[in-house]
Amino acid sequence: MKHRGVVSVAGVIAAAILASATVVLAADGLPGLPPPDKKPNIVFILADDYGTGEVSSYGADNYKTPNIDALARGGIRFTNAYTAPLCGPSRALIMTGRYAFRTGATNQDATGLMKPSVETMMPKVLKPTGYVSAMIGKWGQLPLGPADFGFDDYLAFTGSGIYWNTQDKGKTYVVNGKKTPLRDKEYMPDVMHQRAVDFITKHREQPFYLYYSLSHVHAEILPTPESAPDSKDVYADNITYMDKLVGKLVAELDRLKLRENTLIVFVGDNGTANPRASRATIGGRPLAGAKGSMLEGGALVPMVVNWPGTTPAGQVSHNLIDSTDFLPTFAELAGAALPAKTIIDGRSFLAQVRGQQGKPREWIFIELARMWYVREAGWKLTQTSELFNMSDAPFTEKLVAAGTTDPAAIAARKRLQAALDTLNPAGGILDQGTGDGRHANRKK
Repeated sequence: MKHRGVVSVAGVIAAAILASATVVLAADGLPGLPPPDKKPNIVFILADDYGTGEVSSYGADNYKTPNIDALARGGIRFTNAYTAPLCGPSRALIMTGRYAFRTGATNQDATGLMKPSVETMMPKVLKPTGYVSAMIGKWGQLPLGPADFGFDDYLAFTGSGIYWNTQDKGKTYVVNGKKTPLRDKEYMPDVMHQRAVDFITKHREQPFYLYYSLSHVHAEILPTPESAPDSKDVYADNITYMDKLVGKLVAELDRLKLRENTLIVFVGDNGTANPRASRATIGGRPLAGAKGSMLEGGALVPMVVNWPGTTPAGQVSHNLIDSTDFLPTFAELAGAALPAKTIIDGRSFLAQVRGQQGKPREWIFIELARMWYVREAGWKLTQTSELFNMSDAPFTEKLVAAGTTDPAAIAARKRLQAALDTLNPAGGILDQGTGDGRHANRKK
């Protein structure tokens, strides 16, 4: 009996110690491990004009990205992640989970016509479940400001590829509605990084969603703070610096003891821009197409997902991922409801993030202006009914003759046409722009 009493007292003492561990600060002044019921943080890093041929873990010949590669080694690298081939329509997909023929975000200018009364973006979906959110970096062609669509905190610059105040659009940026000068010798990516660190530090005890929209590596390509005065490859310097910033942010999450409870997603917003696409080779071969193109190199993007203890380390997934999938995935992670009475085209891949089989997509859909296609693992069908054999993708796309008797091609056409018939993009909001996806019709 005495023995049982001693055990009971010891158990009480142990329980008290464990309970106190959730409130006592660690020696470095930071909180200890989060409560087991704390929702995971979400850090979404969006690189600009950054294709798979520029990431060394994807086999890039001419660039080294050790920090992005480290995320891939500790998580999942997706080989078939797709988005719209231009940044405005791409970001609209990511933020709303809806295809362009539903939102009207069919070209770079049209994305600015979306209204918060009609389209619900990611932060408003997550907010009811307790998430605080920040948008840091490029707001781009998206309309109004980040706060209008639900972000609690933001730092935004005008335009794309902003690095120094020597650029016309780089002289100021906006922090929560306040115009702020970019000082001489201040590097915008460093300013953004510090804002991101300040945000996650301030909100480390509550779940947060960080939409970190990078300057790199959109043109105008300028020397970084670490470029040698006589650098012969300033573009590679920019990729190196971006990769370094990714590593620094991960290090901050480690320092704050947040890594085990943080999902990190690194993804490109579209493929590599010309004229650099020819150098973004894998195994000596350039990808077919580039930014703005409806070929593979326009929409195929690098995507790495890392969540220590949850994502299986070193896994390579060939599942098809559509950029509309981020909204339902993050909503499921947060336990958030999707917007009511709204068609969400995305499909959650949270099961795959957790190392489970899940229900992978059978096809993805890509649209820009009045061009679109639906693509499955081996085939692609366009709005003009052209069928392509994608067995050598992303390097070549082989047009299949209209009169082919190949049973596999015939069956693929039937499957993909059924998918297009179900979507019916021609019955939605049609593009009224110049046709290339870059501008509205300026004749009006």
